[in-house]
Amino acid sequence: MNVVFAVKQYISKMIEDSGPGMKVLLMDKETTGIVSMVYTQSEILQKEVYLFERIDSQNREIMKHLKAICFLRPTKENVDYLIQELRRPKYSIYFIYFSNVISKSDVKSLAEADEQEVVAEVQEFYGDYIAVNPHLFSLNILGCCQGRNWDPAQLSRTTQGLTALLLSLKKCPMIRYQLSSEAAKRLAECVKQVITKEYELFEFRRTEVPPLLLILDRCDDAITPLLNQWTYQAMVHELLGINNNRIDLSRVPGISKDLREVVLSAENDEFYANNMYLNFAEIGSNIKNLMEDFQKKKPKEQQKLESIADMKAFVENYPQFKKMSGTVSKHVTVVGELSRLVSERNLLEVSEVEQELACQNDHSSALQNVKRLLQNPKVTEFDAARLVMLYALHYERHSSNSLPGLVMDLRNKGVTEKYRKLVSAVVEYGGKRVRGSDLFSPKDAVAITKQFLKGLKGVENVYTQHQPFLHETLDHLIKGRLKENQYPYLGPSTLRDRPQDIIVFVIGGATYEEALTVYNLNRTTPGVRIVLGGTTVHNTKSFLEEVLASGLHSRSKESSQVTSRSASRR
Repeated sequence: MNVVFAVKQYISKMIEDSGPGMKVLLMDKETTGIVSMVYTQSEILQKEVYLFERIDSQNREIMKHLKAICFLRPTKENVDYLIQELRRPKYSIYFIYFSNVISKSDVKSLAEADEQEVVAEVQEFYGDYIAVNPHLFSLNILGCCQGRNWDPAQLSRTTQGLTALLLSLKKCPMIRYQLSSEAAKRLAECVKQVITKEYELFEFRRTEVPPLLLILDRCDDAITPLLNQWTYQAMVHELLGINNNRIDLSRVPGISKDLREVVLSAENDEFYANNMYLNFAEIGSNIKNLMEDFQKKKPKEQQKLESIADMKAFVENYPQFKKMSGTVSKHVTVVGELSRLVSERNLLEVSEVEQELACQNDHSSALQNVKRLLQNPKVTEFDAARLVMLYALHYERHSSNSLPGLVMDLRNKGVTEKYRKLVSAVVEYGGKRVRGSDLFSPKDAVAITKQFLKGLKGVENVYTQHQPFLHETLDHLIKGRLKENQYPYLGPSTLRDRPQDIIVFVIGGATYEEALTVYNLNRTTPGVRIVLGGTTVHNTKSFLEEVLASGLHSRSKESSQVTSRSASRR
């Protein structure tokens, strides 16, 4: 179950099926992103695709010597663009691929428009999602719900993305969903409807144990997306932001022109592939090794190119040298900037307190530490608000809850009203009243013992104590212990055996910390394959935008009253 490989295969097949000759790839805004995640431009150029165009761009030239490969989402808008295109074709022949199920009436409209008979084929290739890592996919949707319910347009897009994922991995799953979330149940029903309606597409070879789709809601764990991260990929997203593998470095002081935007892709950057899940400290020493390696391979300035053989050797090694030089300067710049932000924003200290708020239950120590950091001028308003949000979520019902005082401290620190209001909005979004599970206290004897032993041993890394709640959910699921009264099956049938192929989808967005959890579970649990997806992949900034977009903040009371809520469950 490798989503990058699945999408890559579709695109290779499209290009192969169009045969030899020069080609243009016609895409829309979304499919451009989908393709760019799995292929570099130079890789596609080698397959005789010499031009990349958007279907909605008005001033494309007529080039009858090119074949057109169209890879488009099956939206009304795209079908209309295609109809216009086929009435006045700019290219010699068209191979049309839709990223999802296309209606018969749309195919008929296209056939009617094709008076010059330039269409060679129309097919459905289900690459309708962003493949981020081999085991992580996203739909790049920010703000999928209004209140607790789906925005109808986003529900439809999510259903399409999730069913395309199942088709591309050739899985027809049983479905479980989080009972405490209305949105999870709704999405489960929509996916099931598509599977029933398009049953012929979902007729795959039966496996002994059917695959399982588990649908969760971000509201159940609002802690994970609020934490600072210390592994490479997660940290880059948290501090710099990753958008379709691209990092914007234009704000970095003294940045050179060619490094204003860099691409971090494990598919074609070996250093990144080997380091994306490692801790920041390890990356520092690995960068040093990379630099030393680079120094050794650097062509000597005074190297004499006397013979033809010398020149030949230099020319042959130059591309690798140039590529290595690009990799070195890119990662040195990124790690340097992360380092600068960590010290400028005092993030080591901030993160230590965040971890204490997320993982321990000592209220007075936590409160003291938060208060101390709120007085520190180096702590930004963003980090200050984040600490108060974590406190508010953890100690929401604590008898000595001091949230009003902390919100007052935020005001005195000069934190803007936007962030102060977000404190109560986050509690409204993912507080105790909403959660179907208990995020903070250990559930059973085993968990309590584990926590006790952890306390005795001390933590090997104070900055990475936290495990996302997803870890526990998946651990129970793999062991066949996930409670059906909290995560029921959709429909009458249930799994007798422990699941082997698991697709987890988080409404409201997954995180890179959860992706790391899935990566480690895949590595350490033989016979189990897990893929994680979300409406988007969050860092703290985008998660707070998600909370704002849900509109719950407008209904929430002033933060001082949040603590006295009645315990009615939704």
